[in-house]
Amino acid sequence: MGLRINDTAPDFTANSTAGEIKFHDWLDGHYAILFSHPRDFTPVCTTEFSAVAQLAPEWAKRNTKVIGVSVDTVAEHEKWKHDIESLAGNPADFPIIDDTSLTVSKAYDMLPADYYLPSEGRTPAHSATVRTVYIIGPDKKIRLTISYPMSVGRNFAEILRALDAVQATDGKPFAAPANWVPGQDVILALSVSTEDGEKKYGHVETKLPYLRFVKLPA
Repeated sequence: MGLRINDTAPDFTANSTAGEIKFHDWLDGHYAILFSHPRDFTPVCTTEFSAVAQLAPEWAKRNTKVIGVSVDTVAEHEKWKHDIESLAGNPADFPIIDDTSLTVSKAYDMLPADYYLPSEGRTPAHSATVRTVYIIGPDKKIRLTISYPMSVGRNFAEILRALDAVQATDGKPFAAPANWVPGQDVILALSVSTEDGEKKYGHVETKLPYLRFVKLPA
């Protein structure tokens, strides 16, 4: 069975463009976004890494580290970074892991059970399923996961929104409704009575008996 929400994110040690990464130590009390790619120098992946680089101030505001995984070598990653930074218009300072061994891809269940990956002549198609996003909490638990096909570029504005929703509701009696963005009301958990909700969070707006909204506390 694959990784599930609230599972502990697998630990690993790997080489990267930032040196050796011991993943759990690297988290160091931060949220993290781990996003994976099937090969360097591929068009969709280059646009995605550029988008991540452009969002560097947003990740920092949210106490979040980002780390990329690709199944090529650190030397190839360093060459690829020039293209990424040229397209992004700013540095790509986040680590990119060397996963030529597929250690991370296997640990995070990014490959099909009957995968076939040749040791030589590997193409992006061989590792096409390595197109996954994980949001991981400071406690090393998986909060969210999304997988994409090769032909669909990730919407990092949505990933940022999802991160905001995870952080707004993490360990709190709230849920984010459809299309929620920061500043909007959140859903009060059914485990909290309307009376207690009003005492703790102010006005409770009841849309349906099981659907009540409150303002997100500062």
